[in-house]
Amino acid sequence: MNIIETRNLTKTYAGFTAVSGINLHIPKGAVYGFLGPNGAGKSTTMKMFLGLVNPTSGSFVIDGMSYPKNRTEILKETGSFIEAPAFYGNLTGEENLDIIRKILGLPKEAVDEALEIAGIAQYKKRLAKKYSLGMKQRLGLASALIGKPPILILDEPTNGLDPSGIHETRELIRSLPKMFNCTVLVSSHMLSEIELMADNIGILNHGRLLFEGTLDGLRQSAALQGYPSDRLEDTFLAMVDEDNSRRRNEV
Repeated sequence: MNIIETRNLTKTYAGFTAVSGINLHIPKGAVYGFLGPNGAGKSTTMKMFLGLVNPTSGSFVIDGMSYPKNRTEILKETGSFIEAPAFYGNLTGEENLDIIRKILGLPKEAVDEALEIAGIAQYKKRLAKKYSLGMKQRLGLASALIGKPPILILDEPTNGLDPSGIHETRELIRSLPKMFNCTVLVSSHMLSEIELMADNIGILNHGRLLFEGTLDGLRQSAALQGYPSDRLEDTFLAMVDEDNSRRRNEV
């Protein structure tokens, strides 16, 4: 069963197509890795799911609910981390999360639980303006996790983290579906990151979906198409390079 499906989802800006007719199928209970170079359209797609950007054409359904008809209901089921999260610097991490808790109507213990899961409970009384970049990323994750939503949309969640933080965040994301019975859509421009945590992947380039399926399916597809298949990072780069060449020839 798919918890998120899109049908020819498209977003254009004054002649520039950021997302071009994509058809995504995100299985319930999976970690779905959304992969593509910077500017591929990953963030735009995620923003459409959250109602931050309106599609130009096409449609999507999240947990049986359609946009824009059920926008409010979709947001109630979705925790998100998009780009660099913004916080009130003169409030503590705990106080920042408490604002979100009150908006969502959650019990007080939801704040401590989210901070614990994100690994920053010991810094909850520190002002957010004194957080390092990595700690701000973790606070962003905590804000997405608060209330244990059934759907998590995480845009480049390991940006700014040191190697230890990247590893811990990967392990956390990998464990979330079993921990909360949730579905995670996580984006990255690095397949090496996605490879370690995703069940299914979608590869996007210049707004077009080049591949969707499992990592094993990507290996098989690569072998059939003559792409390098020993290292998936090489497969990904070869697919993107060929698509870029094809686009230049179309111009």
